[in-house]
Amino acid sequence: MPPPPPPLPPSVHLTRLRDGHAEAVLAFERENRGYFARSVPDRGDDYFTRFASRHAALLAEQETGLCHFHVLLDDHGAVLGRVNLVDVADGSADLGYRIAERATGRGLAAAAVREIRARAATDYGLTALTAATTLDNPASRAVLTRNGFVPAGDIELDGRPGTRFRLRIGQWISSSHA
Repeated sequence: MPPPPPPLPPSVHLTRLRDGHAEAVLAFERENRGYFARSVPDRGDDYFTRFASRHAALLAEQETGLCHFHVLLDDHGAVLGRVNLVDVADGSADLGYRIAERATGRGLAAAAVREIRARAATDYGLTALTAATTLDNPASRAVLTRNGFVPAGDIELDGRPGTRFRLRIGQWISSSHA
């Protein structure tokens, strides 16, 4: 198993999504729309037109405990990324994340996944996480494997071949602190 990624730098903070993040999240999504569309399906114009109601719906869903949404913020409050745990059920959740184009190449994705992996266990009582990425996204595959995720099968994501990954959190925590 690879060594765990380093922690987030002191100038970057992973925090639970709040109402006050709406403007910064919208700016992040607009700024990175083209970049994200190269590797994941575009959110579509309706996402941006109806952003305020969408943000409110996410916060309401988060209150139910079925999802845990987070933003990766710099010291100035700008969003550098989003890290989410969705479809929480039976001690498991599906992990999704996206990092701003300007923040790539600094290990932030791996560090953010490391942080959310720990919070999944300590804050949310989860014992397993799943994630998926396309075969043509080697950076995302590396982030997952560096965080202890193992391939769990082939899938198709928006018509593109991909891999489903799984992580048993307790096993990773035990082995990464041994």
